[in-house]
Amino acid sequence: MDMYKVIEIKQNVFENNDKQAELLREDLKKDKTFLLNLMSSPGSGKTTTVLRTIEALKDEMSMGVLEADIDSDVDANTVSKTGAKVIQLHTGGMCHLDADMTKQGLNGLGTEDVDFVILENVGNLVCPAEFDTGASKNAMILSIPEGDDKPLKYPLMFSIVDVLLINKIDAIDYFDFDLEAVKERVKKLNSNIKVIPISARTGEGIDDWVNWIRNEVKDWNGK
Repeated sequence: MDMYKVIEIKQNVFENNDKQAELLREDLKKDKTFLLNLMSSPGSGKTTTVLRTIEALKDEMSMGVLEADIDSDVDANTVSKTGAKVIQLHTGGMCHLDADMTKQGLNGLGTEDVDFVILENVGNLVCPAEFDTGASKNAMILSIPEGDDKPLKYPLMFSIVDVLLINKIDAIDYFDFDLEAVKERVKKLNSNIKVIPISARTGEGIDDWVNWIRNEVKDWNGK
């Protein structure tokens, strides 16, 4: 007889989180609130992309932003200047958000009259990919300076997202970055992924990105 009990903590944590995530998605569906989980490495241009997105859609739909960070509120302060509703989430050292953390943020934000919420996840290509936040869709940003080998190094992240934004496309001539190679690599990991090259700085490609959001919000709301 074994003298001790083995508990598979990671499995239990994931199973519990997945259940909470599904319940959260059901609530968002009822409220007709579309939640986008936006992930990337630090410095990829997440916040600049969020600002561009708000600017493009602010006259069409009610928007909110959940800013996740280990400690600071720099990004929340920046985004709040757009007039969008913003909640800062401090993870207390954790490198990801889970469904319960996301729900707390949404409760603070209030979703009754919000059509579209962007969850700007913690800058990390590992942990955020492992936890279902309850989002309607998942997106990630890969910036040109990061290199075209990231899908080979972080396959899980690229396999779970619905759309990949390749940011800083205006700087592609200055880096050894093979755009077609990235598209080929991510399609092997995720045949349904949509790839949109953008420059959050210049606005290039933002129309394609915003059109994707419009269509997804419309589908989510059953329109």
